[in-house]
Amino acid sequence: MSKVASRIDAAFARAAAENRSALIPFIMGGDPDYATSLAVLNKLPAAGADIIELGVPFSDPMADGPIIQAAGLRARAAGATLARVLEQVREFRRANTSTPIILMGYGNPFFHYGMDRFAADASHAGVDGVIIVDVPPEEESGFAPALAAAGLHFVRLIAPPSLSTRLPALTRQASGYLYLVSVAGITGTASASAETIREYMQHIRRHTNLPVAVGFGIKTPADVRALNRHVDGIVVGSSIVSLMEHAAADHGNAALNLVQQMAAGLRE
Repeated sequence: MSKVASRIDAAFARAAAENRSALIPFIMGGDPDYATSLAVLNKLPAAGADIIELGVPFSDPMADGPIIQAAGLRARAAGATLARVLEQVREFRRANTSTPIILMGYGNPFFHYGMDRFAADASHAGVDGVIIVDVPPEEESGFAPALAAAGLHFVRLIAPPSLSTRLPALTRQASGYLYLVSVAGITGTASASAETIREYMQHIRRHTNLPVAVGFGIKTPADVRALNRHVDGIVVGSSIVSLMEHAAADHGNAALNLVQQMAAGLRE
């Protein structure tokens, strides 16, 4: 896992050396169409992205709010599939070999593709890790071994209700970093306070030294600044994705400008 580990580790190390959290924007693969999505993906590192989470569209996104659900529908209507998302990563890697890319999606598309085949193809494309939203530790045996064999990180979601009882199980196969869901709910909802996040972090640090990125409900540059330095990384999804609906018309400039504002806030 040395090749992919170095990209994620280096991203968090660079942010820590600058005394800030890493910025991790999320966009949906293929939204609003393949060409526009790829153009925005290619520009995210220059806008300030340290790590990129790239969504895999799915027909039943149970953890997502209406904004990301709509993005998945747009992408699917434009022909997005898991194979096309992998193609998008391959195109990205032609010019960028340093920014980590994490695929985020639901188990069904990966399982349907075939986990061994997916893991091999994803590794070859230049993917660094995978977040599978709806696969708990009790069901990871069909996923985790294939990812590990291909040198891909299994980035685990950690939700507040899990902090007291399930952290050992959730961190057992996790690698790369942990994704701390700030609130129990869907994407795009209100985020927990910085004080609450600090309390969550203290509890998590008793169980693992993996970097921790927090997401769900973080929408504005002010939200990002409030959490800066309290966590290793900050994930921003819905507020960026909401601007992608019209990205074909504005070349993604609104979404990229928001990422730039958030990145600047982390360096204040």
